Amino acid sequence: GNPTLSLFEQSLAQGGGDHFQALVQEMADAYGSGRWEGDRESWPDSIDDSDWRRLTIDHRQCTNRRCGHFAACAFFRARRDLESADIIVANHDLVLADLSLGGGVVLPPPGDCIYVFDEGHHLPDKALNHFAHRVGINGALRWLGNLKKSLTELNQALAVQPTLARLLAGLPETIAALEPRLGEAFSLGHQLAGRQHGLEEGEEGHQYRFEMGRTPDALREHAGNLLVGFAELSRALETMSDILRESLDPDKHTGLPREQAEAWLPLLALLHGRALEAHGLWEAYAETDIDGEPPRARWLTLERFGADPELTFSASPVSAAPTLARTLWGSCFGAVVTSATLTALGRFERLQERAGLANRYRYQRLPSPFDYSRAVLSVPRQAVDPGDRDGHERAIVDFVAGLGEKEAVLMLFSSRAQLRAVEKALPGKWRDRVLAQDRLPKRELIERHRARVDAGEGSVIFGLASFAEGIDLPGDYLTHVVITRLPFAVPDDPVGATLAEWIESRGGNPFMRISVPDASIKLVQACGRLIRKESDQGRITLLDRRVLTRRYGQALLDALPPFRREIDGA
Repeated sequence: GNPTLSLFEQSLAQGGGDHFQALVQEMADAYGSGRWEGDRESWPDSIDDSDWRRLTIDHRQCTNRRCGHFAACAFFRARRDLESADIIVANHDLVLADLSLGGGVVLPPPGDCIYVFDEGHHLPDKALNHFAHRVGINGALRWLGNLKKSLTELNQALAVQPTLARLLAGLPETIAALEPRLGEAFSLGHQLAGRQHGLEEGEEGHQYRFEMGRTPDALREHAGNLLVGFAELSRALETMSDILRESLDPDKHTGLPREQAEAWLPLLALLHGRALEAHGLWEAYAETDIDGEPPRARWLTLERFGADPELTFSASPVSAAPTLARTLWGSCFGAVVTSATLTALGRFERLQERAGLANRYRYQRLPSPFDYSRAVLSVPRQAVDPGDRDGHERAIVDFVAGLGEKEAVLMLFSSRAQLRAVEKALPGKWRDRVLAQDRLPKRELIERHRARVDAGEGSVIFGLASFAEGIDLPGDYLTHVVITRLPFAVPDDPVGATLAEWIESRGGNPFMRISVPDASIKLVQACGRLIRKESDQGRITLLDRRVLTRRYGQALLDALPPFRREIDGA
């Protein structure tokens, strides 16, 4: 038995139960017999994120050439293929993960690559996620507690090696200093968020954002103390992991038996990663932002997991531009960025600003091969201002009830609450015809929709933002797209809100500079669901009157493809 199982894996194994064990066995058989390459995408069923996390390790836990299974490893097999490949197909996340590790770690060095980014309008947001930090206080206390509980076992297994013995001897003091400080951060965070006694009755969660991303002095000082503690812990765990990694090498004589090193490295490397994440988070709270530069967004989230409360501290840059300019555009051999929505309101400025792209690069708009006159863009009389929530909801319900029985419809909502409210208010016969995104997995929903259309019945999909992109229903599978409201970003996004405050503080208009161009891109994407092939035709209905009554409305309409227009039912 692996001694590290006594820690994290036991609780995980209990949670995963038989289904996880069966999955592991099935995968091992398929991989061993060569029927499966070890790639998540090519596994016949979808794999839960939680299961996949338990099946994989990160670069810190990997022992590379020192691993007994190195020759048979799917990752390194794929890596070896990379060396002889001319073209590598990767997703944005993999490229950004490689860049955040310094570039050339997983993929070839940026200087040797010409990147082609499709759907390139997603790159800035994806990049922000890679450079953000978040730490849940109770989660951190849990893994520190697990480390403390395992110290006896760790000492028994590893203290034969003098450096490890010394580092292990220092851990109790480091942990003892961190635990009460995390406890204080928990109560200080609740105080700052105005929730001294936790979430109120019936409150599912609460988010508190620091204005202009400014950390209050008391919290900054506290973050500085936590930063020192996690720096010490990270250094100790890193040195220990390095010694364990070296102990796997037959040519290196560290004084630690290989079996012990192999058994404990995954756990210590995992904890090193967690300590580094905490270090990055507290560093973001301890630092002061540079004058004249956009600040970091910093916010707290109060949630409940079962009966347990959790307080998460988060920090994120508000713009990925400087990072992308440095790590990607400044270091790659060349790059091409493509998308149907690289321009906002017909111009490239928003992309340049968000992705850190310089003016000296070349920008080009190409005409579409589609005949957009085969589609009608309609703003009917029922369209109301969503500011009147009840009126808007009623208008949507009435509109659904008036749809043709045989229509294939995609109805896009900007809020889950409104989607559910409309679904609930529909007459019975209509409720049966609706396929709602929050009730079914995406693939299942699309399959049922296609089956209904094939059977000559009508079908209506109720979808949220993720259905406004990447959904491909050509021909008769989609003849009517209904956009219930203009896709302005949700006001509770702390990163966007902090950036907006900063622009305003410098005399800019964040609504016209950020919100309208971003809504324009999303609106073009949503309308793009209809015409997928040269022969496609149909109707797009916009149920938001603001497109006619606000000064930005005309700019949003002008940025859309040249559909035939039926405005205000005329």
